Amino acid sequence: MDQNQATPAKKIESVLRKQTNWKNLWFYQKTVVLYRMTYAFTRRFLPAFGDRTVDQMVQAARSGKQNIVEGSADGVTSMEMELKLLNVARSSIQELLEDYEDYLPTHHLTKWTAGHPRYDQMLSYCREHNYANDYEPYFEKWTDEEIANIAITLCRMVDKMMMTYQKKKEEEFVTEGGIRERMTAARLGYRTNQRETIEQLTREVEALRKENEMLKDRIKELEGEK
Repeated sequence: MDQNQATPAKKIESVLRKQTNWKNLWFYQKTVVLYRMTYAFTRRFLPAFGDRTVDQMVQAARSGKQNIVEGSADGVTSMEMELKLLNVARSSIQELLEDYEDYLPTHHLTKWTAGHPRYDQMLSYCREHNYANDYEPYFEKWTDEEIANIAITLCRMVDKMMMTYQKKKEEEFVTEGGIRERMTAARLGYRTNQRETIEQLTREVEALRKENEMLKDRIKELEGEK
């Protein structure tokens, strides 16, 4: 037996979860577009003073974006908090959607739906483009009707993607548990690891003891043959 051979340690479950890189989430990327688009929209088409809608829309767009970031960061220690903040983000996007949908009829503008000549093209563009750089060159060119319809489409896409993402996170929460469950699992894993290490060392000591006795007996036999 090789006495220098190390006993492999059992891996202990980490308490902290791996942080999600929110910048890679498609719905987050689209919320960045919505925030910048909404800022440009309210500046161009809504009164600079005396209209609370401006602050409400910009704040809703920002809340949608920021709560995804905060939720992903907090998810390292608390999946429960992550789910709550993702829900706040989704609610903010729904609020923003409502504002854009209200804007069109109150300004006698057309809401683009299936059958509208520009609907399919708009839908394809919003599906294929996630980054603000893809939209910003048009912020000063599009009409209020164009921006409102594109924003409505983006809001609906974000809502649908977030709903799917939240469902996945809820399933993870059920199977993995929260921070308390992970701490308990880590403690149990540490204790199990300690117990198994002690048992392994005890077996190795016993094997060495027997090997030592055999060597002593062999030495006696060799001495007797002289």
